[in-house]
Formats: sequence, C-alpha cells, structure tokens
Amino acid sequence: QVQLVESGGGAVQAGGSLKLSCAASGRTFSFLAMGWFRQAPGKEREFVAAISYLGGSTYYADSVKGRFTISRDNAKNTVFLQMNSLKPEDTGVYYCAQLRKAGSNPPVDYWGQGTQVTVSA
Repeated sequence: QVQLVESGGGAVQAGGSLKLSCAASGRTFSFLAMGWFRQAPGKEREFVAAISYLGGSTYYADSVKGRFTISRDNAKNTVFLQMNSLKPEDTGVYYCAQLRKAGSNPPVDYWGQGTQVTVSA
C-alpha cells in the first residue's frame, strides 16, 4: 500500500507558475515510478508526466512539453511537478500516481487525492 499526498495547487493567472509536490509513504519510494495526471471539469483524467524510479527517464504529454518539468527527491520520498507558462486549459484537479512502470500514459497502481489548479485568463 502506498499513500500519496499532493500539495501546491492554487489559483494563478495565465503565464504564471506553480510547483506541485507529492509526498509518498508506505513503500520504498526509490523503487517506484511516479507520475502526474489531471482532470478538467467534464473531461476524462489524462496523463501529464511520468518519471522513472531513479529519475533517469521522463515522459510528458504533448500539451505540456517544454512548460512542465517532473522531478523527484528520493531522499525525501517526494515527486514534483514544476508548471510554467500556465494556460487556462491547464485548469483541473492534478493527481499524483504511483505507476506500475514509467512511460507515456502508464498503468497506475495508486492515486493521490488530488489538488486543484485554476488558471485564469
């Protein structure tokens, strides 16, 4: 069992930045691939970014490439999502996920509870 707790969401104007954090507990974090997904109102949950367990490989949705950066600190059992040049279409609930393996649109074993990100025009 893995517990995932997100933080760092909020409201920001278009062009601004936010950094999300996800603290993990319950399993050896350094062995886990991790990722971020998001769900906009009225839409399905979609893949945003993923990182391999040692951080050597990262994957991004086309819509966020060049603007978002996923990273991890295995000493602190935490994964991050730095979001720059935010757009209104980035609005949604962002979920941290423990992945079965890293990749684009990877299978998920555990979800966090989500954190709201709102980008105004």
